Amino acid sequence: MSTGPGAEPFDERRLLVALFGAGTAAFAQLYAPQAVLPDAARDLATSASAAALLVSAATLGLAVGVLPWAWVADRVGRVRAMTVAMLGATAVGLAIPFAPSFGLIVAGRAVEGLLVAGVPAVAMAYLTEMLTETGGASVVPRAAGTYVAGTSMGGLVGRLVSGGVAELFGWRAGVGAVAVACLVAAGAFVWLAPRDRVVRDGGQGDGKRDGQGGGEDGELNDRASRRDADGSRRLGRLRALLSPRLLVLDAQGLLLMGGFVAVYNFLGFRLADEPFGLSSGVVSLVFLAYLAGTWSSARTGRLVVRHGRRRVLIASTGVMAAGVAATLSGWLPVVLAGLVVLTAGFFGAHAVASGWTPVAAPQARTQAAAVYNLAYYAGSSVFGWLGGIGFALAGWPGTVGMVLALVAVAAGSAAAVLRD
Repeated sequence: MSTGPGAEPFDERRLLVALFGAGTAAFAQLYAPQAVLPDAARDLATSASAAALLVSAATLGLAVGVLPWAWVADRVGRVRAMTVAMLGATAVGLAIPFAPSFGLIVAGRAVEGLLVAGVPAVAMAYLTEMLTETGGASVVPRAAGTYVAGTSMGGLVGRLVSGGVAELFGWRAGVGAVAVACLVAAGAFVWLAPRDRVVRDGGQGDGKRDGQGGGEDGELNDRASRRDADGSRRLGRLRALLSPRLLVLDAQGLLLMGGFVAVYNFLGFRLADEPFGLSSGVVSLVFLAYLAGTWSSARTGRLVVRHGRRRVLIASTGVMAAGVAATLSGWLPVVLAGLVVLTAGFFGAHAVASGWTPVAAPQARTQAAAVYNLAYYAGSSVFGWLGGIGFALAGWPGTVGMVLALVAVAAGSAAAVLRD
């Protein structure tokens, strides 16, 4: 199939590999500092919760950026928007290791997140639109899972590279090395991504196409009709975005992502202290648990086809809760097993919710995906930082208690409102 007159035959595999690369490029640099937060805290003479701003500032910038990037993508094209976003974020990521102060580093991370936002703000809508227009709507759940697998792989690569390089050359070199790797992944996306069509809301008619209204009056009537149609479309989009189903899907991103990031932000501090006493390089290996997320997000698409979105979403949330509870153990193998389980559960739930969002609002796909990502990264910023308050007040059980409360609210709202 082709995407339009004169276009090359559409290659679904090429689309999936390109989006896998985009997810890797975006999320590797977004979370690269997470593996080296204890080292950064010592070097910058800050507390655990302050050091977590190196992650939260980027995710807050991303949350702020998703809606503007959705608007930009509708006007310049989704592939072009994602390309500019990735290359701009990588340029900032390469500069951040040279920033001389904590304040400048946090500001740079916020700008980096603002640029990275162009990928998650657009990717799901791009994927859904390309597959739907080429007769592949039935594979959207599997394709969404593949993209989320790329985001989890990016998170893993970013943390492993930064932690491993930091062990030898310091945390700044570790973060810089991740930016170099992201440049390669961004290049893969630019090379492979199928071209999309540019969508401009309220298209440019010439006012004479129907020409039956008679001169100036006909042109005025045509303009008025277009304004009414544009107003109706905007109202329809707003209603879709405020529907209970979309709001609950957004809540999944807000609450589950917030809890997930809180665990990964502060578990490193726990493992670096007694009784574990692990080094930063060894702590970074903990992020191999992300492979469970890569597997579960890709697997989720097939489970959705068999069992339905609602059932898989709630089950994945339950798996996440079980994994979080297991990290309370004082025995390292159980803590690591719990991390694997919670990561698999989280990415399964995220793959369902993020893939469901543009499908649930076909008249506002880009906007619905952007609002979901706004909630998702707002949760990462707010709860990812608040987990440090719980850690300071009650140790690791304080962080775990907050996360389990978030997971319970997410599962309860999904069970009460969502229907396939």
